[in-house]
Amino acid sequence: MTHTPGTTSQSVPLVRLLDGREIPQVGVGVFQVPPEETADNVATALGIGYRHVDGAQMYRNEAEVGEGLRRSGLSRDEVWLTSKLGNGAHRPDDARAAVDRSLEQLGTDHLDLLLIHWPLPTRYDGDFVTTWRVLEELKEAGKARSIGVSNFEVAHLEALADAGTEAPVVNQVECHPYLANDEVRRYCREHGIVVEAWSPIAQGGVLDDPVVTDIAEAHGRSAAQVVLRWHVQEGHVVFPKSVTTSRLEENIALFDFSLDDDQMARISALDKGEDGRTGPHPEEFDHVG
Repeated sequence: MTHTPGTTSQSVPLVRLLDGREIPQVGVGVFQVPPEETADNVATALGIGYRHVDGAQMYRNEAEVGEGLRRSGLSRDEVWLTSKLGNGAHRPDDARAAVDRSLEQLGTDHLDLLLIHWPLPTRYDGDFVTTWRVLEELKEAGKARSIGVSNFEVAHLEALADAGTEAPVVNQVECHPYLANDEVRRYCREHGIVVEAWSPIAQGGVLDDPVVTDIAEAHGRSAAQVVLRWHVQEGHVVFPKSVTTSRLEENIALFDFSLDDDQMARISALDKGEDGRTGPHPEEFDHVG
């Protein structure tokens, strides 16, 4: 994963994707942000300097994301918008219709990044390859500038490669110091797929860890900033969620300090493997609501 010299507002580095496009390394997430708070949350984040919003059809707040973008006064091309295909829309016609609805709700003619949200190997006869080919079609039509996946394990990524499809530019997976997800990260690194980390602070669970708090004290930073900085130095793209202005400001202030090799290693050593997972396992998750 190669960082380019270019930066967005607040000096957020851009990460180059396989297709040559560049994504801001830090964004704001809107998972579990109530619809009635989403527009203000997005507009506030964009006002602070964020230029990357990570959303999804299943978050049910895309219209409000679009309203937040309009309130910000920024042009569409200044903001990176991500959405994820809902689990109930994997069949080709359903996928096409769902993306058209997303574009209408967001008030845009294209997404910067469209992901398959979950592979759902126990549904749709385990066929996510056909769904992926629809994403390729939507990219060709200009409705998505870049395409990727979310929650894909190595076997799922290999299935796409074996089918001769275009490679996903990102794989958004649960990843944090308690769940390093090393096998998936290694595969992605070897194949040029950028890792996007959801639940980057383990739903807050890692913030009281003595290793993290000790390093935070040494830098005069918050525990969250230290963990997010660990992600940045690992090359991950992150989009922590907050509806608090001060926390939004804190979460993007990651680029005027760095962790040394020993501090990085101490945080990485916190990995608990599967015992550290906070969300469902991609091989088992089959919710379509």
